[in-house]
This record gives sequence, structure tokens and C-alpha cells, in this order.
Amino acid sequence: MNKFTAWISSKGLSSVLILAVVLLVLFPLAFDIFRLNLVGKYLTYAFVALGLVMLWGYGGVLSLGQGVFFGLGGYAMAMFLKLEASDPESTKIQSTPGIPDFMDWNQLTELPLWWQPFEHLPFAMIAVVAIPTLLAFIIGYAMFKRRVGGVYFAIITQAVALILTVLIIGQQGYTGGVNGMTDLKTLLGWDIRTDSAKYILYYLCALLLLGSIALCLWVQKSKLGTLLLAMRDKEDRVRFSGYDVAMFKVFVFCLAAALSGIGGALFTLQVGFMSPSFVGIVPSIEMVIYAAVGGRMSLVGAVYGALLVNFGKTYFSESFPDLWLFLMAGLFIGVTMAFPDGLAGVWEKKVKPWWARKQAERLAIRAAVARDAATPATPTDDINAPSTVRPLHATPTGQNA
Repeated sequence: MNKFTAWISSKGLSSVLILAVVLLVLFPLAFDIFRLNLVGKYLTYAFVALGLVMLWGYGGVLSLGQGVFFGLGGYAMAMFLKLEASDPESTKIQSTPGIPDFMDWNQLTELPLWWQPFEHLPFAMIAVVAIPTLLAFIIGYAMFKRRVGGVYFAIITQAVALILTVLIIGQQGYTGGVNGMTDLKTLLGWDIRTDSAKYILYYLCALLLLGSIALCLWVQKSKLGTLLLAMRDKEDRVRFSGYDVAMFKVFVFCLAAALSGIGGALFTLQVGFMSPSFVGIVPSIEMVIYAAVGGRMSLVGAVYGALLVNFGKTYFSESFPDLWLFLMAGLFIGVTMAFPDGLAGVWEKKVKPWWARKQAERLAIRAAVARDAATPATPTDDINAPSTVRPLHATPTGQNA
């Protein structure tokens, strides 16, 4: 047991182990199925926060359009679920049975060609990762090869989020428009609305999240992670050393996009719908807040940040429906001003040193007690024992010798 604990500490996995216990044991025991399903939804946002830790914290590239990749992953999964829910028997009252209802409302008479591959779950699962990654590669390669970065890249990603939102809303016959894709009920005939399904989906989300953390930790501890940090701090020096800085940025941008796509797909399964409200500028900025509150250099902190912000959002909206936006803004401003390194910074700079001092004090007290117990007691003289010292007799005054 001591060897396992030492190995966990040496690898820096203690915080990951605590998070695993919280997600897999504590939350399922503490919450009912309704609240647990909410936590599962919050954890889908944590995938985006992980990607931002790698992209922003390690790569030094701030993206304000991660909602684009979250939405693309969610729509890829929603397309499969919508086609399964649109079988001819379920849609027999439509003018054209066998196609999604929003297509029928917009006078489409057949399924579009680019929708047809999404009838197969393996293709949809590949598309969840491949489509966001491909778009990130195109954007990243076009921008980073031209050395576009900093605030300019952040603005461009915001523009992409706005363009995609307008495109989804405008193409209502193909995407469901502003309402999105709703009424998603089954996955290969399995009803995803039951309590047992919600438990399974929660554990699936938590396990995939922990696996994503392990993947990101592996990247951080590899040579690639070292180069990402060097690139963030001294980009020109890395470039002059012969490395292609642009391709490193493209890689970490694609990694963040892939993680966001996985989160979007799990969100669709957890909630049962997907709409353009999760794609635009506002949700993308909220996703940056998750990483900022948790700590943009900490993977585990990003997960706690996503949970904290969304818990606050739910609580404030339930308890203070007229003020919750102001309270959320105050929470974010207060945390970032008081703790610029996020929750992870509080843990590393405040809690851990305090705990180390307490442990050192306890060890010092134990060592002192053990030392006193090991020291043999000094024998003392018995006051009742007769003295062996002869008394000195003084010569009387005035007596002759």
C-alpha cells in the first residue's frame, strides 16, 4: 500500500485519484438521478475545459470559439439519433415518412445525401471526433502558418462561432434551425430517457473524462508538452531551434477540438437535444470561464471549475431568477481577481503549503515524544537513605588547637 501511495505521489496522480473517487463514488451516492444527470451535463463541458487547458494554458493560444467544436460533435451524434427516431413507422403522419420532422415541415421530400452516412452509428462516432478536428486543422493551419495569434486569433475564432450559428439557424430544413434537433429518444433501440440509462451515461461520461485527463497528462509529461510550454513562453527561441511552431499549435488546437467534440456528443446523449444555442459566442466565452476559474494550467482544476460555475449557474437561476446573471458575473470577477491562477492556484499556493506545515509540525511533535520515551530516566537519591558524606565539624571559636 505504501509503495502504491508513493507511486501515485511521484506521478502527480493524487488529485486525479481524488477526482475519480468524487465522480465515481461520492456524487452517485450523494445525488438523486435528476441531480446526477445535471452533473453529467456539467461534465460534458469539462471536456472543453480540458482542451482549453492544453490549448490556452500549455500552448498559449486563446480560442473564444470552442463552442463550435462542441456543437459539431453534438450535432453529429444528434443526426444519428434523429434518423433513428424518424423511422417510417414513427413518422407515418408526415407528408414524407422516413425523414426528420423539420425536413418535412420545410417541404423536403427526401433525405439529403450528406445525411445518409449518419444512419450508421460507427460513422457518427467517427464524425464526432473527425469533423471538429478537420475544421480545427483547416483554421489552425491557415492562421498559424501565417503567424496569426494572440487577440487576432481569438477574434477569428469568435467570428467562426458567429458564422456557424447563423448557418445552422439559416438552414432550417437541414439542421432544425433555431430549435435544433429535439425528441431524441433511443440509441440503437435503447431508451436513453430511463433512470438506468442516465446512470450508465453518467458513468460513461465520467470514465471518458478521466481517460481524457490521462491522455492530456501523458502529452504534458512528454517532450511535446515541454515544447508546448517553451513555445508559450519563448516562441521565437523554439522556432530558431529548428522546430515548426505552427504545426505544434495546429496539433494542440486539433486536440482541444477533438475533446470538445466528444463533450458535445455526450451532451446530446445526456440531454436529448442539440441546438445552435450551444455553438455561438456566449457559450464559447462561458467555456473559457470554466478553465479560468479552475486554473488554466490544471486539468483537474478545469473539471472542478466547470462543475463550480455550472452548479452556481443552476443554483442562482433557481433561487434568484432575476439576479442570477449578475451573481454569475460577480462570481467570475471575484474569483479571477482574488485568485488569478484559479482554484488550482489556491490549492497549490495556499492549501498545500499550509497542509505541509501542519504535517511537519505533527512529525516534529511525534519525533520529540519518541525521543523523550527512548531516553533512559536519571536515577534520583532517596531522601530517607543515610548519608555517606561525613559532616565537617568546625573548630569552636576561641578554642586553642
